[in-house]
Amino acid sequence: MKVSVQAVAVWGKTAPSHSITAIMITDDQQTIVTGSQEGQICLWDLSSELKISSKEILFGHTASVTCLAKARE
Repeated sequence: MKVSVQAVAVWGKTAPSHSITAIMITDDQQTIVTGSQEGQICLWDLSSELKISSKEILFGHTASVTCLAKARE
């Protein structure tokens, strides 16, 4: 079965410079986490219909986010 996912414009007409350098999906498959070359971490909601919507953007890193890992309980 082929699934089509549409692109989502989150920030309006002018896209930010967010070059994705790392990506991770949570175990429950409801959140996608992306890290960027600019040092940002973005959280995205992923619906069961594979629709993606922005959740949060985290700032504060002074270098590229090149790796993402889940913390253990």
